[in-house]
Amino acid sequence: MRAADSTHTNPQQRKLLRVCRIGRAQGLKGEVNVRIFTDDPARRFAPGTVLVTKDGREYTVKRSRNFKNRWIVLFDAINDRNDSEALNGLDLFIPKDEPTETSHASNSDEEDAWFLDDLVDLEVLLVDDSEAARKADYDGVDAHPIGRVSGVFNNTAQDLLEIRLESGKKSLIPFVEQIVPIVDVDEDYILIDPPAGLLDL
Repeated sequence: MRAADSTHTNPQQRKLLRVCRIGRAQGLKGEVNVRIFTDDPARRFAPGTVLVTKDGREYTVKRSRNFKNRWIVLFDAINDRNDSEALNGLDLFIPKDEPTETSHASNSDEEDAWFLDDLVDLEVLLVDDSEAARKADYDGVDAHPIGRVSGVFNNTAQDLLEIRLESGKKSLIPFVEQIVPIVDVDEDYILIDPPAGLLDL
């Protein structure tokens, strides 16, 4: 993890919304499998769409297809398997001033969409009873404040939330739905349900 990946230390990242991470090559003609971070892949991977890297390189979608719940994309100028293998692990983005889009699986309504940097400074509420919360699908559960989100980091496997605890200590937690089941930007909080000991790491 690099400090430059934090949304509160990298001005350029605040202007970008991650769409996908390129995975393994598909076949011999330059296609790649992608891990999506978008609720509208058909639009984001439409022919002619331009996606960008953090350092400004552009990749134009030539064609895409959905196969067995996977998206397979071919970009212009990626002509063979060697080219596509070189892209493995690359994150692609759209500018934040593109049409509004969600950045988290549980936030699929575009009217309520938010971006990763919108999470910074939200209050963090910790559920009081994990078992009861899961049974209730986190509806109306008891929780108490423990701090605020102080940053969001891109890790190779997943995004991480940095939480500044009320004690002054900082803790990192994976930004996944199992641990962060509720994000409510309008109400200025996130609800977390981490495994025992995670906040102590």
